[in-house]
Amino acid sequence: MASHILKEGNHKADLIPIVEDILSTDPGMRFAAIIDLRGNISEAIMKEGKTSLKTQKEEEYFCKQVAIRRKIRNEFNKSLGKVNYVHIEREKVTQIVLYPKRKTVYVTMEPDLDIDRKLEIVEIIKRKTAQL
Repeated sequence: MASHILKEGNHKADLIPIVEDILSTDPGMRFAAIIDLRGNISEAIMKEGKTSLKTQKEEEYFCKQVAIRRKIRNEFNKSLGKVNYVHIEREKVTQIVLYPKRKTVYVTMEPDLDIDRKLEIVEIIKRKTAQL
């Protein structure tokens, strides 16, 4: 179905089915990663037939930045409430970041998906990763 990439640190085999399940949510999904709180990639898969828009080094750097941004956003949880998800629209890709308790979930999808479908996907991923 897909190629596994960028595994680092404490790889846990039980994350593979979760990442594969996330990718199977919609044909427009491109990439899914589960990142630890330090920004290390626990598991990541690029969907078969898709090519990465970033090099492996860029992907690793981006994931470290995701962890830093999570810490910064957490500083505002008391006054603004917890972050539900982060949604970034770019010309070439849509990026979504979700914050389960102990991991961070980062996914990319095709930018031409309908916004309502993107929101459905966010809710599906939240349910699939609530235990992380």
